[in-house]
Amino acid sequence: HVQLVESGGGSVQAGGSLRLSCAASESTYRSMCMAWFRQAPGSQRETVATVDSIGVTKVAGSVKGRFTISQDSAKNTLYLQMNSLKPEDTAMYYCAARRSRGYCDATQNFFNYWGQGTQVTVS
Repeated sequence: HVQLVESGGGSVQAGGSLRLSCAASESTYRSMCMAWFRQAPGSQRETVATVDSIGVTKVAGSVKGRFTISQDSAKNTLYLQMNSLKPEDTAMYYCAARRSRGYCDATQNFFNYWGQGTQVTVS
């Protein structure tokens, strides 16, 4: 069972930046599909970004050019760098993972490991 712990959320003014971190309890190197999701109050959970086991990343159109997903394999940590934040980015952000070599699906049902979430508020 993989444990995921997010950190780095907080309150920021529009135009500001935050970096979210997701620490995994075991190595994710070349073995996992990982992702960031977010869910605003009254809205469905949506995919923000994914990275597959060989490092190929995908970012949702709504955050493209502003958010970057990356990982540090040595630290078993996934990151989400968020720049030029907007009020509509306000949400609970979740880290997710699934053991998968190569294939990485963007739908939440694909993932079987989830963190507890970290709140991002942009005003």
